[in-house]
Amino acid sequence: MTDAFAADVLIYAAQAEHPLGQRVRSLLIPTEHPMIQADADSPVGSVLLLPELLSKPLRNGLHAELDELAGLVGRLQLHEVSRAVASLATTLGAKYGLRAADAVHLATAATFADRFVTNNTNDFARSISEVDIVYPHDLPEPT
Repeated sequence: MTDAFAADVLIYAAQAEHPLGQRVRSLLIPTEHPMIQADADSPVGSVLLLPELLSKPLRNGLHAELDELAGLVGRLQLHEVSRAVASLATTLGAKYGLRAADAVHLATAATFADRFVTNNTNDFARSISEVDIVYPHDLPEPT
């Protein structure tokens, strides 16, 4: 099963003490392979995660937060916004009333993953049919 991630849950995962973040982090950093970097079997995301996640800590000089987020993003297979993904994002944005970035994240997930992990329950309802929507509170507690 391949997971795709929204920016919100990656921010949680970057905070070691965040209860929802620990659940998300366990998907990204399995205990049996703590040092692995992205490969063909890795979880996925859109390249839009880079500015969404890294701009603020970079701007504010928050180097530890920047390093933690960059490390998590480094575990993802990041996909470009191709014409096909952009076309699907256009359709999904219209169908579900999404802003452009959210539509691209959903289209990336629908194209490259089995499920989309997000905590944005307002924009990403379970009724979305193109990919399974999973919220962090539904993930198992890490062992």
